[in-house]
Amino acid sequence: MEQFSIKNLTSVNLREIVRALSDMLDLVGVDDFYHGKRVACMAMECMRALHPRGDESLLATTCDAALLHDCGVSSTRIHKKLISELDWADAHIHCERGHQLLAGNRSLAGLAPFILHHHTHWDKLAGMQLSPRIKLISNCIYLADRIDSLTVRHAPHELLLNSDKIRQTIGRYRGTLFAPQLVDIFLFLSQSETFWFTLFPPHIDYYLAEMNIPAQEQRIDHHSLREIASLFADIVDAKSPFTAEHAYGVSHLARYIGELHGLGREECNRLELAGFLHDLGKLKVPDEILEKNGPLNITERAIIMQHSFETFQILRQISGFETIARLAASHHETPSGKGYPFHMHEADLSVEARIISVADVFQALSQNRPYRAAQLPEEIRDVLYGMAGERRLDGTIVSLVADNLRQCFTAAMSYKA
Repeated sequence: MEQFSIKNLTSVNLREIVRALSDMLDLVGVDDFYHGKRVACMAMECMRALHPRGDESLLATTCDAALLHDCGVSSTRIHKKLISELDWADAHIHCERGHQLLAGNRSLAGLAPFILHHHTHWDKLAGMQLSPRIKLISNCIYLADRIDSLTVRHAPHELLLNSDKIRQTIGRYRGTLFAPQLVDIFLFLSQSETFWFTLFPPHIDYYLAEMNIPAQEQRIDHHSLREIASLFADIVDAKSPFTAEHAYGVSHLARYIGELHGLGREECNRLELAGFLHDLGKLKVPDEILEKNGPLNITERAIIMQHSFETFQILRQISGFETIARLAASHHETPSGKGYPFHMHEADLSVEARIISVADVFQALSQNRPYRAAQLPEEIRDVLYGMAGERRLDGTIVSLVADNLRQCFTAAMSYKA
């Protein structure tokens, strides 16, 4: 096991990471970017009313768990079901998936029980062998989540006109889906227009900023940072069977190429993290475009081209991730200057940026896609040389990969091993 010195430690703010994860998860809504934030807002208001003295730990846990409650959802198809149906038989699947993701992450494992039970009916949850805290927060998130499913398609004035109907619907499930005290609190709070208006931007951003729940910075090593990055990757890679473990393969291959190139440990660590994180923005791409069995039209390509900029916007809000954010978002930049989203020119592309671009193309070609079968190493090499000739990839990096073709192929296909 690699030994980490003080130089390998970095400071991270877990609240910033939770917010970044939440922004990434909200991309799944495509045109509805605030589901997680609305659920957090409503859940915290209910908790504040139940505990007027202000239990900071309770509010912080409620906020974080609410922001991440749908971490088991990567598909736009599943998201549409979540916001269009109040309850359904398979709701537990994404809860179990989210619990599995967080339970394996040391930094966020404490939130896993709330994710697991955020669709458990109160009449079942109340009798389970769980702490009162887990039951209360989980059901509070469930309540807020289902309220949001009833509000999501309404403009502010329409929501006011429909608020009584929403309140009546929730009231019918008092004691069955939802804890009686939580329903009573909601019915009290939702009499105010302020409760509903706060759910719309920019007011919801103001609300979350003013909550100002502190989070202490933690000093962690690269292994722990890699664990957090791989959580992001797991969520993205789950979007489609055609992209399963793509981020893992890019991460392993990028690091391997960096080592072949003679880069130091710090640079290789950055490559590994950027590989995990480079495709976060693809969660905003509708499933039917990502899985299209044929060439993209001009509109679909424009939608795809947003993803690297979305990746940049998500990562740049994490203090200390500025360099990784730029590197991860640069995987479609080219030496010709015709790449996207920054149109960086050859002189502006770092060695790391050139490596991540080659690793991304190589790994993608090694996997099946709806429009083609996975390619053999020699076929991949030829494609890379062709792209280098068109100045779409760096020729030096491509030659390095070609000289170590089999090893690079193994790295690209190593996935979670």
